[in-house]
Order: sequence, then C-alpha cells, then structure tokens
Amino acid sequence: MKCSPCLLCAFCLLTSVTTRAQSDEPWSINFFLENDLFANTDLNYTNGIRLSTISPDLDNFEDPNGQKYPWVEKLNNLLTFVHPDPANPDNDTVHQNMVISLGQLMFTPREKQRVTLAPDDRPYAGYLYLGLGYHARTQDTLHSTEFNFGVVGPAALARQAQNLVHDIGGWNRFQGWNNQLKNEPAFQLIFERKHREGLVQMQDLNGLQMELISHWGASVGNVASYLNAGAELRIGWDLPDDFGTSTLRPGGDNNTPGLMAGKRDFRLHGFLVTDARVIANNIFLDGNYLRSSPGVQRKAVVADVAVGIAGRWDKLRFSYAHIYRTREFSGQEKAQLYGAFSLSYLHNL
Repeated sequence: MKCSPCLLCAFCLLTSVTTRAQSDEPWSINFFLENDLFANTDLNYTNGIRLSTISPDLDNFEDPNGQKYPWVEKLNNLLTFVHPDPANPDNDTVHQNMVISLGQLMFTPREKQRVTLAPDDRPYAGYLYLGLGYHARTQDTLHSTEFNFGVVGPAALARQAQNLVHDIGGWNRFQGWNNQLKNEPAFQLIFERKHREGLVQMQDLNGLQMELISHWGASVGNVASYLNAGAELRIGWDLPDDFGTSTLRPGGDNNTPGLMAGKRDFRLHGFLVTDARVIANNIFLDGNYLRSSPGVQRKAVVADVAVGIAGRWDKLRFSYAHIYRTREFSGQEKAQLYGAFSLSYLHNL
C-alpha cells in the first residue's frame, strides 16, 4: 500500500535517524501520567498519558561519514523564527532539539452509572494524538513549538483504555460512553516561551537555592485555542540546570538532554507552579465542530496551581505534583484535583 506524504512520515524518518545519531549524544525519554485517582476522584479530566523522546542537539546529527543530514539543516533554517534572539547579549549559543510524542487524554462526567448524559455536565471525550515539537534554547531561555494532530472520538480508544484499567483495578465502569464526542480530526499548534529569572542562593541556609521560571504562550487549533501565562517557583539545594518540572501540559517537555547531565548523588527540591489560560475554544467542552454533539458552557478563564517535589539521580529524573484546577464549565460543581507524575531518563543509543 502506497503511503501518502504526511507528518507521520516525518516521524518515521526521525525515528530511523536515531539509530545513526552519534552514540555519545543522549536522548531524553519521558513518561507522563496525570490521573484524578491520585486525588480520590474519577470525573472531568480523568486521565492523561504521554510518551515522548527529545533528540540531542540537532547540530550533532551526522551520518557514519560525518556528513550532516540536509533535512535537519533545512528544518533549522525553516524554524529560525522560534530561536531566542542570538543578538541579545544575555544569550549564549542557541541549541535546538526535536521532540516526538504520543499521547491520549480522556474526559468523563461526574455520574459514572448514568447511561444518558446530563444536560449540565460535560460530555465523554477521548483524544489520541501524535506530536512533533521543536526546542530552541539558551542558558536562560527556552522556546518550544509543538504541533499535535490526531483524532477525537471513539477512534481515540479512550473507552477501551478506561475499561481495561477499571477492570484491572476492580472499579465500576462508566456506563455512558455511547454519548462521547464523535470522530473528528483534531490538531493543535502550541508555542511557549520559558525564561529563568535568576538563581538566588542563601548562604546562611547552607546554600539553599530559590529560582523563578516564568512562561507565556498560545495555542491555536480545533482542540483548544488560548493564551496562557504563569510561573514556577522552586526551592532546594543544587537545583537542576533546566527549565522546570516536566508536565503533560503543552510545553512541558523541557528536560532537554543537554541540560540533564547528571550527578550520581541524589537531589530533591520542591516547586510551586501556576498557569492561567484565556480560552477561545475547547473541543472537550464545546463539543464537535463538524458534527452535532453535546457540549456545555465553558468558562473563559481557567487556572491551575500545582505543588510537588522533583528529584534526580544520574540520568534519571522524576516529579510528582498535586494540581488544583478551577472550574472549567458552568455546570461543574467544584474545582478539580488530580495528580501528575513524570519520569525522564537519558539514553545513549
């Protein structure tokens, strides 16, 4: 069967290149899990999972004869508009990395035994997507551009995934999945900028460090369109030289290999993250755009606050956060709590 040109071909091409990248350049392999069972609930945004890999610096892609890959150079030239400004005297060398991800999100109403959908509650929805991203970073600035595309509806396999997990855990299944959003192609283009505002070291507390990392960005697409901004405050000893805690939120893949050079001693630090979004559309609340489907009246502004811990040892990094999200739609009885876990590992191919 003949394959039509698409971004999936680019995914296959990049995957094949991994076997020929220089062996001394590591890849970052990341796993993300968000679930409301961490907060002892089972509703609204109920589960999110993603696997991703981040390439070494694109400048280091070479064939066995030391020749650069032309398509990598073309990609760098094409995406120069997302680079931090090299003319800025505060910036040093610009490094680029590529991100490949595969993820699934699922959303459910509050009444799991109800067969029909309550008119004031959110619809069932699943989203399965492939993501291609690009990082451009300096010592203090990270620009992330990400394009996610996939499908919303039964083809996203959210019903099957949730039923499998509930059967294994011995929990009752949700009975209303027949009311989920219908199949619809879905896409989302995201840009986010992170900036490390400066490290404060308190000598009178044995070198305790504190750092603020601000971020702002935007998303456009039928999945969701919004403007967002926020910051992360982290505190601990020997803070990592990266751009904050990895989350499933777009732009969260920031543990680029060049910044994850590990030490063999164990380190922990605490963090507090905020993010606010002004939302223009959200398919999981608005409903299908191409076909008739249920939907609810969403809130125009939604905010998240996360508190957690992160640690690292050698090539391994992890984090766990408890996240508070304000109400997303008019019929939602209260704000939501859920947990987020991430695990990152450096791997030399």
